[in-house]
Amino acid sequence: MSRTADIDLVFARAITVDAVVRALAGEGWSLREPLGVSYLVNNDGLFDWQTASADQAAEVLTVVDSPDNIGHLVGVCIYHSAAGTGGQLLLPAGRSHCSFIPTIDRRGLSAAPAMTDLAWYLNALVPPLLTIGLAGYEARDLVD
Repeated sequence: MSRTADIDLVFARAITVDAVVRALAGEGWSLREPLGVSYLVNNDGLFDWQTASADQAAEVLTVVDSPDNIGHLVGVCIYHSAAGTGGQLLLPAGRSHCSFIPTIDRRGLSAAPAMTDLAWYLNALVPPLLTIGLAGYEARDLVD
């Protein structure tokens, strides 16, 4: 058995990856994660993640937010260095919603470590995203 955890975020209007990253930066989130900067442009259905150096973060945002990629699912990894955790932020075509999947040193509940501490992630993600039009969310932690 494995676990899947994710938070689906719905926005009042289309957003950019850059806007999400800028909003989260004030809460300690960054594109800089242990591997550098990881990103995805799924234009071929293969979910082929790429890595770049930390000093290429601006270029990565230009690529994922490019008008050429608006019709494709894109993603970046975000990381909270003070908390030592992060994950994948995926934005499908249309960009009015996104999903966060805690994949980098996922925080577990203290009393049930196999389960994800979704409350921590919600407290770290939701307030800053309200400033860019977050309208709602749905959080799940399920056994596959």
